[in-house]
Amino acid sequence: MDAVTFLIQCLNSVQYGLLLFLVASGLTLIFGIMGVINLAHGSFYMIGAYMAYALAPLVERWIGGGFFVVVGVGIALSVALGYLLEWLFFSYLYEREHLQQVLMTYALILVFEELRSILLGDEVHGVPVPGWLAGSLPLSDLMTYPVYRLFVSVVCLAVAAGMWAVITRTRLGMRIRAGATNREMVQAMGVPIKLLYRIVFAVGVALAALAGMIAAPISSVYPGMGGQVLIICFVVVVIGGIGSIRGAFIAALLVGFVDTFGKVLFPAIAGMLVYLLMAAMLLWKPEGLFKAGS
Repeated sequence: MDAVTFLIQCLNSVQYGLLLFLVASGLTLIFGIMGVINLAHGSFYMIGAYMAYALAPLVERWIGGGFFVVVGVGIALSVALGYLLEWLFFSYLYEREHLQQVLMTYALILVFEELRSILLGDEVHGVPVPGWLAGSLPLSDLMTYPVYRLFVSVVCLAVAAGMWAVITRTRLGMRIRAGATNREMVQAMGVPIKLLYRIVFAVGVALAALAGMIAAPISSVYPGMGGQVLIICFVVVVIGGIGSIRGAFIAALLVGFVDTFGKVLFPAIAGMLVYLLMAAMLLWKPEGLFKAGS
């Protein structure tokens, strides 16, 4: 492997890992703070990707504007969806057994998939890259790298920095960290825990949907895409530590590098490497890299 190919694979690893972080950060917040095993979280990623496909012509017709307007409208809709779902369904799950949580969130997967099939069909759809991001950067005489992939990495890093600032520097972040550590104490101190849960859930849905929207031009939009990303995101949450944003960030990058370079260097066992990494983490440090709220 020459230096240019190594650089390209490193960039691919970072971009993939950062996308995983967007999805996994919402999942670890919901699981760590609310205590809900949300199997439907991958469906929010799928919903974001399908919004990127379906909203573009509607936004162009009724509002005007390009890619950023579509993403903005999609984020607003996903926040509203998350708030509504928490109010209608998830607010009844906090004191229930994990089996009931799994059954209800799996039922939501079936509902979302059926609605997707009815409204948008079962075909694979492509989402065009915005024209001003459609070029490539030359890395050598023969090798180039798409500008849009670099743009995705920059967006993910900006969101990660914003999350870090909110979690560590604001009153809301203090409450989120406290809720991840000791929910009963937070409630006893008079914090409106129901409102906090709804905010956390809505943000988690929006993060997953944002990841789906910006990934759509790279991976296309197709049925069942949420199930694939859900499994790998649970791996990220287990490695990073349940409820830890910092752990999700580091674990997502680790998974990105192991998965990308595994496919290049060890293609015969590439599908196993990420799960071997998770197994090694469970043997070495079962609680994950970091504790909840860190």
